Amino acid sequence: MTTLSHHLRATMSLGLPLIGGMLAQVAITLTDTVMMGWYGVEELAAVALGGSFFHVVLILGMGFGLAVMPMVAAAAANDDRRQVRRVTRMGLWIGLIFSALVLPAFWFSGAILLALGQAGTVAANTQDYLRIAGWGIAPAVLMTVIRSHLSALDHARIVLWATLAGAALNAGLNWVLIFGNLGAPELGIAGAAIASVGTHLLITAVLALHAALHRDLRQDTLFARFWRPDWEAMGQVFRLGWPIALTLLSESGLFMATMVMMGWLGALPLAAHGIALQICATTFMVHIGLSQAATVRAGRAWGKGDRAGLRLAAFAALILSGGMVALTIAGFVLIPEALVGLFVDPNDPLRPEIIALGVSLLLVAAFFQLADAGQVMALGLLRGTQDTTVPMVYAVLAYWGLGLPAAWVIGFPLGFGGPGIWAGLVVGLAVAAALMMTRFWRGPARGTAPAALA
Repeated sequence: MTTLSHHLRATMSLGLPLIGGMLAQVAITLTDTVMMGWYGVEELAAVALGGSFFHVVLILGMGFGLAVMPMVAAAAANDDRRQVRRVTRMGLWIGLIFSALVLPAFWFSGAILLALGQAGTVAANTQDYLRIAGWGIAPAVLMTVIRSHLSALDHARIVLWATLAGAALNAGLNWVLIFGNLGAPELGIAGAAIASVGTHLLITAVLALHAALHRDLRQDTLFARFWRPDWEAMGQVFRLGWPIALTLLSESGLFMATMVMMGWLGALPLAAHGIALQICATTFMVHIGLSQAATVRAGRAWGKGDRAGLRLAAFAALILSGGMVALTIAGFVLIPEALVGLFVDPNDPLRPEIIALGVSLLLVAAFFQLADAGQVMALGLLRGTQDTTVPMVYAVLAYWGLGLPAAWVIGFPLGFGGPGIWAGLVVGLAVAAALMMTRFWRGPARGTAPAALA
């Protein structure tokens, strides 16, 4: 029987490249935020809002890509390479169809943002960004599918290296195109959008080539006769993926809604919110990487019917995530000014106000680190056991039934402003974490199938 220490090592071995890949991924948005912060406050607000808009759409498409991960892990555990190929290929099909359907949302994003109460200038600037950045949605969604395929087959390191290369490319393109260096025109917001599209294309191309050509993966012939549909496999991916997509949309939509609320307070609070959210997103990538590792580990144990291994895999993932929570809380409480200050031009006359607002948000964020980590780890474990529908219901109820109303009440009627809006996030995330953790430990961890729990 394997031990907890074995599972800790295995989770770390799989999780570290995934964490690195997620951190490199967020570095792309982080670079946009930092460079636009040095370019101008209004431009920063537009890119922060545009990035959130893009992320909400992307997260919906990512659900089908993430569904591929536990399915490939379970099939590989039983040495069913045909099923590995089938579900991954149809995941790519769904990703392409989804990307074509959502392109109009980017083109007409200005009208959508105006309807949500955003200022005219911010909405116009954000639309300029999204009309270009939206073309990156297809490679971004396909990247999620291929990344899930490779991670489930223990090829997570290429994900790390490809994403690091993409982050470096994004930084270089931003420097050239935003500010007009090396003789290029100064494109500002449009430059950041072009850099983002180019980066997604590069990462997806590298991952696809690895999946097709690596000696250990050639047997899957992933792209051979790609045009041939497999309706049964597509149905399997869709049935598992749509609850994941709606779960992710519920959480990201909650954060997007808080972004909209911050926009009601003005461009300055919105810019501070974008900075604080970017810092939180950076630390959260560690938990997402560990959650994906937990999905693969749980998927393999579940596929083999190894309930003891499933429980040990869960304990290992939660221990590692808990250690990161402690470090994050310490950083947010002890050095918030230094963290927020990285994103603001030292000569900006609004710097003290932005830092003060950002610090107040980070202090609230310290309180929801445990809840946020708990809910994403529970989701990862439940996905590994292919339990996605009821967790989706929990997410909708917790985030939208409790979290969003609490954010509005504490932020506006009670008069706490930005920190009050963020306090509402704590409510939604804490309830979701409690419900999902209870479901895992009372269900799959005891050997109860998801259908019996529904």
